[in-house]
Amino acid sequence: MSKILIVDDEKAILNTLQEILEFEGYTIKTASSGEEGLEMLENEAFNLCLCDIRMGDTDGLAVLSKAQETGIDTTFIMLSAHGTIETAVEATKLGAFDFLEKPPDLNRILITIKNALENGNLRRETKRLKKISGADKGIIGEGKAMDELKEVIGKVGPTEARALITGPNGSGKELVARAIHKASPRSKAPFIEVNCAAIPSELIESELFGHEKGSFTSAIKQRIGKFELANDGTLFLDEIGDMSASAQAKVLRALQENKITRVGGEKDIEVKPRIIAATNKDLKKEIKEGNFREDLYHRLSVVLIKVPPLKERKDDIPTLVEHFLTEIANGYGEPEKAIDDAAVKYLQDLEWTGNVRELRNVVERLVIMSGEKIMATDAKKYAI
Repeated sequence: MSKILIVDDEKAILNTLQEILEFEGYTIKTASSGEEGLEMLENEAFNLCLCDIRMGDTDGLAVLSKAQETGIDTTFIMLSAHGTIETAVEATKLGAFDFLEKPPDLNRILITIKNALENGNLRRETKRLKKISGADKGIIGEGKAMDELKEVIGKVGPTEARALITGPNGSGKELVARAIHKASPRSKAPFIEVNCAAIPSELIESELFGHEKGSFTSAIKQRIGKFELANDGTLFLDEIGDMSASAQAKVLRALQENKITRVGGEKDIEVKPRIIAATNKDLKKEIKEGNFREDLYHRLSVVLIKVPPLKERKDDIPTLVEHFLTEIANGYGEPEKAIDDAAVKYLQDLEWTGNVRELRNVVERLVIMSGEKIMATDAKKYAI
């Protein structure tokens, strides 16, 4: 049931409204001053606030204005015994859903509350869907580093050029690869991913090029490799710096000749997937140490794209946190949890060695462990 905050310095009004609305099944909390109401709004999540305009300390319009400024997502209905058209207009301009004169008519206030709650739910759902739509683009952030990255993706995507994406673990290299694919003429064809570090060296060739039935002990039937599956689309070779020397040689041949041969096979098969590779290693250093082929490096690195670590884009942390809160809420099938500005500031000041992936894990932990709203004390306790 919806949670409503009533802010009024008249105790009789507070008690009457509380009794009526609790009888209707709403969860009610009260505040006897504007300052107390603001503090409660900042620390708890409310669906609706019934707020008196004329109070001794902080008037209701100031409470409404402050709530709007700080991004508190609560619908407001303003109340006043001295209502005028000018006051109603001002309240509406500040973002109030409606304005009611005191003492309010019981039927009218119940209908207005019902409509306000439905409007708030619709607004939040629209906001959520917009976030999901934005999230589908994959690349989250508006800082200089991310603007430059998006510009590169915009230029590279529509071409057939191979790209080598570098960056630390958890920085979002796969998201960049997917964004390039979506921006390409191949976007409707498959995006096939191979994690070169996760596949044993003796199986990587079968994974990439496929195998014929009987080519080795467990090859009980023919298998189509990732190069063929991605023929009209994009093949993403993640952690290519961990690929074995034998597989590197065969990948080089495939890129040079646009042909592969399945393990245990003799027939050449023409393939033309677009190749995007990624690594967290310094491949030039790996070349000097004899761990990576220089000729393969030059084949892959037509365009070099560096994904910045989170420490170089801390201005994006508030946006990322909001994105993850929405994503996690959708995954759990629960309402999105609010977070205090001080908690976000604390997260911005941390050193994120695990980058965006680590930040997401921390946000999920905060969602699980905190109360109705994530506060700075929660961030200090659980962001470790």
